[in-house]
Amino acid sequence: MAVPVGPANDNLIFVTEKTASEPLVAHLQPAEMAFLRQSAAKGVCSFFFPQADRAVFVHLLEPASDPTLRLEQARLSGNNLLRDMQHYKADSAVVQSFAGDEITLAFLEGLMLGNYQFARYLSAPEKKSASLKSLCWAHDNAPEKAVAELNAVAHAVFLARDLVNEPHSHFDTLKLAEAAREAGRTFGFSVDVLGKDKIENLGMGGLLAVNQASSVPPQFCILEWKPAGARNAKPVVLIGKGVVYDTGGLSLKTPEGMENMKCDMAGAAAVIGAISAAARTDLPVHIVGLIPATDNKVGDNALMPGDVIRMYSGTTVEVTNTDAEGRIILADALHYAKQYDPELVLDIATLTGAAVRALGSQAICYMGTAGTPVKRALEDSGFRTYERLVELPLWKEYGEELKSTVADLKNMGHGPAGMITAGKFLEHFADYPWLHLDIAGPAYLRAPNGYRPKDGTGVGVRLLFDFLKQYGL
Repeated sequence: MAVPVGPANDNLIFVTEKTASEPLVAHLQPAEMAFLRQSAAKGVCSFFFPQADRAVFVHLLEPASDPTLRLEQARLSGNNLLRDMQHYKADSAVVQSFAGDEITLAFLEGLMLGNYQFARYLSAPEKKSASLKSLCWAHDNAPEKAVAELNAVAHAVFLARDLVNEPHSHFDTLKLAEAAREAGRTFGFSVDVLGKDKIENLGMGGLLAVNQASSVPPQFCILEWKPAGARNAKPVVLIGKGVVYDTGGLSLKTPEGMENMKCDMAGAAAVIGAISAAARTDLPVHIVGLIPATDNKVGDNALMPGDVIRMYSGTTVEVTNTDAEGRIILADALHYAKQYDPELVLDIATLTGAAVRALGSQAICYMGTAGTPVKRALEDSGFRTYERLVELPLWKEYGEELKSTVADLKNMGHGPAGMITAGKFLEHFADYPWLHLDIAGPAYLRAPNGYRPKDGTGVGVRLLFDFLKQYGL
């Protein structure tokens, strides 16, 4: 959407810092400029000036000393201006910015990400609100690579949002596997899908146990982007939780808790989105994506509290709560990752309600065994993309809660720090540098938050892409 040129008579958007509005003098009438200055002094930032053949929008960016906050304010400003454009039914525009390339790209990013709606099943056209069709950047020396990257990442976020928002009636494990294949065909990375027979032959007891009440077989998706000249000698492995619907199993969720559980594959969506963006931008990093996919249902053959299962690694697990199923399928994927001798493994999952209670929807809980430089790099990416992270400890005392008298481990602790004991469970299966990202809070929203829409947000795509972009530099 964001390209260097646009039609001469298209709608215009002028962007500049609030403290530097003088460049607008050449583009606005004296009366318009006087009105802008008067209103800006009272705190107004957005303006609309109708002209005979087009609309002119002006947005003044608030100053901020913190560079990451400055970028986020630009994104939010772009989203706010989008609302004005929708109000005036302007579906295309040319942007002229006096704020510098980095800030302009953030402003465009907010405009683009805010222009999303999952409208696939809406029959009435008037209910479809995402109306921006064309967005151009009037810049003779626009940074073409950065613009292409912005487009790639925005489309990858939209892909992840679409996957999360699909209702389970239209999106089971087979459809998730096909979505991964389609992304691979579109963006140029390889996808292999292991069906139930291969999963059984491998002995992935965790994935099979969670799936055993389902009429739809489990899938294990293997995505790989391996460009020539990759910076890393050994791959970075991304693992995404792919529970396409989670009833809680026999440890049944409440109706309120179950309502949005089509979102329990947001980790898988983030992995597909991040690898799609990496392949589309020809990112020189070797990446493998692993997605264990199943639903978690109730039935005659359902996994029961008290059952003992043997995992792919050979570890036995006492199941004390069938609603702690995500860590069970992730554990099989973590063990599978060992065959790649990975340089780093990151798993991403809507894993625990405890993460939501701890940090709400504004941050990602994370923990793991990777070194401090990797953690700081991931946190830096979190601030740059404003998909921020908070590190939690993996002290050995939390592992005491997972001791079982009948098996090697229990799948759930008994204390309030459930997001940490879930991490301790996963740690058992990872003998390489590893980080666990619990995105339960920001993955699915009950109300829009800036350019993050209600329902699926696509969280993790921008974070992982930015981290991988910097990886090895």
